[in-house]
Amino acid sequence: MWVDGSWFEHAGSHAIEVDNPASEALLGQVPAGDAAAVDAAVAAATRAQSDWARRPANERGKLLTRWAEEIDRHLEPFARLIALEQGKPLSQARGEVGACSEFLRYSAQWARRIEGDILPSDNRHEEIQIRSLPLGVVAGLTAWNYPAALATRKAGPALVAGNTFILLGHEITPFAGLYLAALSERAGFPPGVFNVVTGQGPVVGQALVEHPDTDLITMTGSTRAGRQIFRSAAEELKIVRLELGGKAPFIVMEDADVDAAVKAAVTARYTNCGQICTCSERIYLHRQIADEFIDKFIAASRALSIGNPLDDPDMGPKVSRGERDKVAAMVQRGIAQGDRVLLEGGPLDSGDYAKGYWIAPTIVETRDNRSPLIDDEVFGPVVPIQRVDDFEQALAFANDTSYGLSAYVFTRDLKRLMRLPSELRFGEIYFNRANGEQVHAYHSGWGHSGVGGEDGKYGFSAYFKKQTMYVNWGD
Repeated sequence: MWVDGSWFEHAGSHAIEVDNPASEALLGQVPAGDAAAVDAAVAAATRAQSDWARRPANERGKLLTRWAEEIDRHLEPFARLIALEQGKPLSQARGEVGACSEFLRYSAQWARRIEGDILPSDNRHEEIQIRSLPLGVVAGLTAWNYPAALATRKAGPALVAGNTFILLGHEITPFAGLYLAALSERAGFPPGVFNVVTGQGPVVGQALVEHPDTDLITMTGSTRAGRQIFRSAAEELKIVRLELGGKAPFIVMEDADVDAAVKAAVTARYTNCGQICTCSERIYLHRQIADEFIDKFIAASRALSIGNPLDDPDMGPKVSRGERDKVAAMVQRGIAQGDRVLLEGGPLDSGDYAKGYWIAPTIVETRDNRSPLIDDEVFGPVVPIQRVDDFEQALAFANDTSYGLSAYVFTRDLKRLMRLPSELRFGEIYFNRANGEQVHAYHSGWGHSGVGGEDGKYGFSAYFKKQTMYVNWGD
């Protein structure tokens, strides 16, 4: 672990083994932390925070820029590490490393934009000052699908704002966070400002959430885990930011550019083996173009290469055996309830795929909007398709979910476009394009997809608390 500017292995901790999802070979081990390890990290972050907050914000921003430069210098080994532990193709891993430095550089630009307000008072000889102040110690809990990018997405704005940060990466992919710690040391961060602990979420994550000296919990992960964090944080009335699951609808209307929609659907479903919360999870096709879209989408799905992430195929393995088996079981439940298989991919377990956690693209057609594949988050390369009669039915089916993260709509109709903000209940809408948010926008989910959000000025503001001071200079 990386705590208070030094490496240590917590005494008495047992080892968590980390394997390569493409080969099942052991990559290494990390210590399984406990409440005592969390106490040490929180104590270090608390000691460092006041001095860190007193530094001019521009100095904090310069350190983030140096961190980004170290990440750029180590792009290739960092990308290989991510590909090995997480399983995404090498070019996608390079993209994730690039996103890390972009998140940090963008956050650094906010150093000169920390603002407050001065308001006139109703009283004579008085003004009202409202300041933005750091919260204190921020705990970041990240998911395994983007173990490096999610960490910098949270740490960047938190640190520029004057907070200190403790990262707990997922136990399946802990090395990315440790690599970030090594690069933060090279960048010259003071001890205790950025810390990394390792271990199981129900143990270490729970301890971070419940610790009396953590001030903000920001987590990306499953809705199940988000609910548990919300309950645990309630006891101390902690500030919580949760980016959780998604069930993004992908709507294609009769007037859409079908080829463009197919291309976007391939990207939106199969990138990172479908392991993105914004991935297209269900496709709704107008009956007039459904057959054309399905034929072209099946052909494009069949053409995808699947293999060793270091060989940079189109798709790598699922991250773990449990994740692969969960997806395969969901497909079988859908078939049992009447879903019709259009492309039978399923688990791969022979020949070149005898080792590893492989699953090929699978496409099914369903007539029931309550099918398990329509209703539950799959998080894998499985695509349920349903035909719709018109735009109203597509919107109704899309909104029939407890999730509200991302949605996709393909149409040339400007009137339909203008209806989307008020009629499509999702925090993020992609219109005539594939997924991929940008650092200066805002990424937030509604409903069971989360609380709060990330990125841009609205994400940055979440790392501050407000203080109001009434200044009276009269006699």
